[in-house]
Amino acid sequence: MPSSAAHSPIAVYGAIAANLIIAVAKCVAAMVTGSSSMLSESFHSVVDTGNELLILLGLHRSRKPADLIHPFGYGKELYFWSLIVAMLLFGVGGGMSIYEGYKHIQHPEPLADPIWNYAVLAVAFVAEGASWVIAMRQMIARRRGRDDLWETFQRSKDPSIFVVVGEDTAALLGIVIAAGGVALSQAYGAPWIDGVAAILIGVVLIGVATLLIYESRALVMGERADTDLVARVRRIAEADEAVASAGAPLTMQLGPDSVLLNMKLGLKPGVTGTDVVTALERVERRIREDCPSIRQIFLSPTRDGLDGEAALSAR
Repeated sequence: MPSSAAHSPIAVYGAIAANLIIAVAKCVAAMVTGSSSMLSESFHSVVDTGNELLILLGLHRSRKPADLIHPFGYGKELYFWSLIVAMLLFGVGGGMSIYEGYKHIQHPEPLADPIWNYAVLAVAFVAEGASWVIAMRQMIARRRGRDDLWETFQRSKDPSIFVVVGEDTAALLGIVIAAGGVALSQAYGAPWIDGVAAILIGVVLIGVATLLIYESRALVMGERADTDLVARVRRIAEADEAVASAGAPLTMQLGPDSVLLNMKLGLKPGVTGTDVVTALERVERRIREDCPSIRQIFLSPTRDGLDGEAALSAR
C-alpha cells in the first residue's frame, strides 16, 4: 500500500514553495546590503529548491510499473535521486557558502542597510519553519513505539520526508547563524564576522548533507526492511501449523512502501505433496495481509528429502 507521502508529497511541495520565495528575497537582500552570509543563504535556498524538484522527479519515476528490465519495479529511483540531492547540498550549497565566506574575510566590506537582512531572515524563518513542521508531522506520523525523533529519522525509508526534514533543519540553523553574523558585524564594526557566519553555514550544510548521503546510500545499496517488520514476518511464518521453524527473513527495501522478502521455511514431519503447496500459500497470504508493504515474496520449504525447488515445481 503506497504511503500518503508517495501519492501526495505535501512536505516536498511545501518546501518548494518556501524555498523558491525565500531564495529570491535573500538574493535581493544580499545585493542591497552586500552581506556574505545572506548570499550564502540565497545559494542554500536555490539549491534546496532544485533538490526538491529532483525529489519530485524521483517520486514520479519510482511509480513506473515493473518491466522486463526492472522486474521489481523502479522504486529505487527515489533513493538514487535522494543521493544526488544530498551530494548537491554538500558540494554546491556547502562548498559555495564556504567559498563566499572566505572571499568576504579576505576582502571585508561594511554592510549597507542591514535592516533588509533582518526582515528577509524573519520571513524566511517563518516560511522554513512552516515547511519543517509539515515534514516533521509526516515523519512523526510514522513513529513506532518508543522511538525518539532521531530513531524515527534513521528508520525512515521515505526520502520525500527525511530529506526535507534534514534540509529544513539546516535552513533554520543557517538563518540563525546568518542573523547572528549580521548582528555581530554591525555591533562590532567588523564585517569579516559576516564572512565567518557564511563559512559556518557551509559547515552546517556539509554536515547535514553527509548525514543524508549516509542514509540514502544505505537504501540505494539494498538496505533491509525495518527490524520490527522482519521480526513480525518470522512470527507469522512460525505460527503456521505446518511450519516447524522459519529461517532468518532476507529482505530488501525496494521503495518507501515496497519490500522484497526471501525466506526458508522448515516444514514439520508428515507435511507432503499438496500440503506443502497449501502451507506456502497460507503463509504468503497471512504475510501479505499483515504486512502490505511486502510486495515480492519468495518462500522456500526445506526438510529431509524435499528441497524448495522440488516443492515449488508442484505448484
